[in-house]
Amino acid sequence: MRIFKILTIVLLFPFIAIADEGMWLPNLLKIMNEKELMANGCKLSVEEIYSINKGSLKDAVVQFGGGCTGEVISGQGLVLTNHHCGFSQIQAHSSLEHNYIRDGFWAKNNAEELTNQWLTVTFIKRIDDVTKRVLEGISDTTRATLRNELIQANMLKIETEAVAGTHYQAKVKPFYYGNEYYLFTTETFRDIRLVGAPPESVGNFGGDEDNWVWPRHTGDFSIFRIYAGKDNKPSDYSADNVPYKPQYFFPVSLKGVKENDFTMVFGFPGRTQEYISSFAVNQVLKLVNPTRIEARKKRLEIWESHMHRDELTKIKYASKYNRLSNYYKKWTGESKGLERINILEKKQKFEQKFTEWLKSNPEAEKKYGKLLGDLKTEFEVNDKYALMNELFTEAASGIELFTCANYFLPLFEITQSAKATEQDFNTEKERLRYGLKGWFKNYEVSADKEIAPKLLKTYFSGLPKELTSGDELEKMVARHNGDFKTFANYLFEKSALTNEQATNQLLNNISKENFDQLTNDPAFSAWMYILSFNVQSVQDIYQRSTNRIAELNRQWMQAQREFEKNKKFYPDANSTLRLSFGKVKGYSPRNAVYYEPFSTAEGILEKGKDTSVYEYKVNPRLTELIQKKDFGQYASNGKLPVAFCASNHTTGGNSGSPVLNAYGQLIGTNFDRNWDGTMSDISYDPDRVRNIVVDIRYTLFIIDKFAGASHLLKEMKLVGGE
Repeated sequence: MRIFKILTIVLLFPFIAIADEGMWLPNLLKIMNEKELMANGCKLSVEEIYSINKGSLKDAVVQFGGGCTGEVISGQGLVLTNHHCGFSQIQAHSSLEHNYIRDGFWAKNNAEELTNQWLTVTFIKRIDDVTKRVLEGISDTTRATLRNELIQANMLKIETEAVAGTHYQAKVKPFYYGNEYYLFTTETFRDIRLVGAPPESVGNFGGDEDNWVWPRHTGDFSIFRIYAGKDNKPSDYSADNVPYKPQYFFPVSLKGVKENDFTMVFGFPGRTQEYISSFAVNQVLKLVNPTRIEARKKRLEIWESHMHRDELTKIKYASKYNRLSNYYKKWTGESKGLERINILEKKQKFEQKFTEWLKSNPEAEKKYGKLLGDLKTEFEVNDKYALMNELFTEAASGIELFTCANYFLPLFEITQSAKATEQDFNTEKERLRYGLKGWFKNYEVSADKEIAPKLLKTYFSGLPKELTSGDELEKMVARHNGDFKTFANYLFEKSALTNEQATNQLLNNISKENFDQLTNDPAFSAWMYILSFNVQSVQDIYQRSTNRIAELNRQWMQAQREFEKNKKFYPDANSTLRLSFGKVKGYSPRNAVYYEPFSTAEGILEKGKDTSVYEYKVNPRLTELIQKKDFGQYASNGKLPVAFCASNHTTGGNSGSPVLNAYGQLIGTNFDRNWDGTMSDISYDPDRVRNIVVDIRYTLFIIDKFAGASHLLKEMKLVGGE
């Protein structure tokens, strides 16, 4: 009887086994996902999730700062996102006198909220399929160059017409590698103010030690507020601006979650590559990821040692370290995960099945018979140049002295232009001087000098000898007898670009007619040789090959959809609004080990006993509250929930995403994935892929009991509870 029931369920709902996978366009839920949503426990209609006629869930989701997600949680424009998403703003307002990284920040009223230059949030107003209009005048025989030109012209026309006479913005984005196109009409707000953030000991508890790890005990959240003009429309900062009144905001659930509860994640996932060929997977596993991992590991180890020795250096490098470390660990876990599931072999077997299918389908054979062979041939070219591109990006460009040198390029280009005037030169020089002031604020030369020889060795040792033989790059290394430490010492001792005072003096001494002091500076000169080699010997071939692969990928995507006609293909992530759904679930990372899907405050104190881990230092105020069990209304069965994990398909860009229950109520804020599941950008494994979420009850506890900012809760719509 039990077997019969299971078979019945599978026959009726064959999608349940893979329901957790996918990042779905919300405007297509009705035709692609409605049955799956309801079968998995969603209690909302598709219209309540996405509507262009009335307020819906989509109207409470924002793209935060261009790289994260946030959610509107009050009728006065409060936005909740991750601590690490708001970290650069927290850092920008911090100093030794007002160390908001260490101590946290909480505005007692609107007047105390802090402004943030350049920070924006963007709402999606509507999404429209414009594929036919974009591909107008294009056929299968249109050559790639002309195809791209026509597409770009059609996209620009559509975007311009869509928002003519309005304050909205419009962007057409390609999907399925350019087989479909959708128009996103958006509204961007430019006056965003910092309202509150916990101290780093809460907001980044566990730090790099726990990054991409479950269980987590991190209160990874910060709070901002959207301000608008008195007409409730976007406005540049003004003291006269008022809190934005949203079309919709999320009610906040106090009820909590239990295992197997339905979860939705709404957000702006950055990039996935679920449908790439085995040749692309091989490049990631054998060339790209190992190069990235090696270079970043060297930088992180040295930065960490300097940050632990000096509080000011910690402030300078906190944001940079977090950004660099995040993807270092991600790529490490991704490679291990892909190897564990034998993704390369799986891709190759799929391609073999596709090849067999072609033999019995003459029309498909005619269209796609040479496709996999062409991809293989193109990757044989691309692999070498992809490696050199990563060496340039992660190793050479990882030396901050070279980053400083690169800031001078616009000024240098003016000296090479016959049309540029002395006034153009002086204007750019002052702009550069202003920018360098901020650069040197977050630069520690001693750390960079220690890193430089390691990255110089990584870069030069990885370049193909046949391309560098006799080149100026080879001569540079030879002048220092191949000793990269000697080479680095020479650069740092002789360059003026290692400190602000010397750099400003150099700026004072150069003019449009006399630029020799900069071109003779050893760091600028070395960087120009490296940059010139990359531009002349790498980028042109690499870009042509990459463009060719992009066109072949479009055909490969089209071929896969024809091969598996009954499969529902979700589009790869491309920083557009998506919805994923799953369940609260634990997982087993290895034999005889099982992780429950919940963490509680007890784990904070347990980790705090490990004094060998700097990031496990527990805030004294938090320790007191936990020991006294002073949890208020946020406890569950006498324990304070901190985080939970679920099976939602997420990626970078989903940081800060709202995690919702079946009724569309906010139950948490997405902030990470588990290390065992980071390969989900290329292949989703339902047994191990988990997103990690700050339980909203812990967020409310920190705001209320820990920070004493209970006035913020009065703005929210709290529902449920025990």
